[in-house]
Amino acid sequence: MKVLALVAGAACVAIQVHGEPSWTERARVDALGRAIVWQRPPTPIESADLASTPGALPEEIRCRFRVEPLNGTTPKFECELPDGEVVKVKYSGAEPHGEVAASRLLRALGFGADVVWFARRVRCYGCPYFPYPTLTMVSLIGAEKIFARGLDYDSAVDFEWAAVERKYPGEKIETPEGRGWAFHELARVPTASRVHADALMLLSVFLAHWDNKSENQRLVCLSGASGRDGRCARPLAMLQDLGGTFGPRKTDIDGWRRAPIWKDRASCTVTMKTLPHGGATFVDTKISEKGRRFLADRLTRLSDAQIEALFRGARFDRHDGTIPAWTALFKSRVRAIASGPACRP
Repeated sequence: MKVLALVAGAACVAIQVHGEPSWTERARVDALGRAIVWQRPPTPIESADLASTPGALPEEIRCRFRVEPLNGTTPKFECELPDGEVVKVKYSGAEPHGEVAASRLLRALGFGADVVWFARRVRCYGCPYFPYPTLTMVSLIGAEKIFARGLDYDSAVDFEWAAVERKYPGEKIETPEGRGWAFHELARVPTASRVHADALMLLSVFLAHWDNKSENQRLVCLSGASGRDGRCARPLAMLQDLGGTFGPRKTDIDGWRRAPIWKDRASCTVTMKTLPHGGATFVDTKISEKGRRFLADRLTRLSDAQIEALFRGARFDRHDGTIPAWTALFKSRVRAIASGPACRP
């Protein structure tokens, strides 16, 4: 990282003030019960480019730092692009690798996910040298406004090979009681398609998506609703914040190898109880035969070259293991889903 002087006028920062979510819990439950979880991808799976992210911006991103403390432990911050769009930047640790790969895979298969990619350089104007710990301390003492007034927008900090996240389009369905949805909810509500819901739960086990607290899944309204207390016309249930994947220590090849696909193959019961947090919101679930076949059919369409591109594009070899080793393990886990007898009803 380095500080760069810029010929630009100083400007004040806008502090984002979050209003209370205006959806009711009744509307959220109704939306989840009718939500789609899969749509036919615009590009056939066999032709998907897993080395890059459609919708990504150029390799060098320029943005303005926002005083917006974030949860979790991975170093990150929010940054405003010249057109006003706000992106999340994760600049260190194992999590960005898993998030880039998992989001690309989900989108290629037809499931909802944010657009996440590695930018060669993020140039953040007004950034402190260590934005995440700085924001954490500022937030603890409630000094956000004072801190914002002292930011220097005539200088910038560069972050090399940082992960940049653009949100999936659509209004978030959130309530004053909480955000997102839990897997134990998905297991018991009908949704638009039980087959697709089963496939999504099985894919989550495949990825070892263990950090699945409710706010790491998102419910989105893809089209308008008839008032906030009304019904969302077209809701989508999707995964977000996918950094806790590919192993219990995040992008952990040995841990991913040990993470089971099936608790009991004969009944097609899946579990995450061996992963951190004892599976969090994920409860032991029986996957239907149609759900298993639906996911297996899509995963088996991926070629070796596509799988290699997935891990190379997410820079897995810069963190843990080699690209051939990750590719072989991916294929092994696909075989565990695609092979064997039909699931018992």
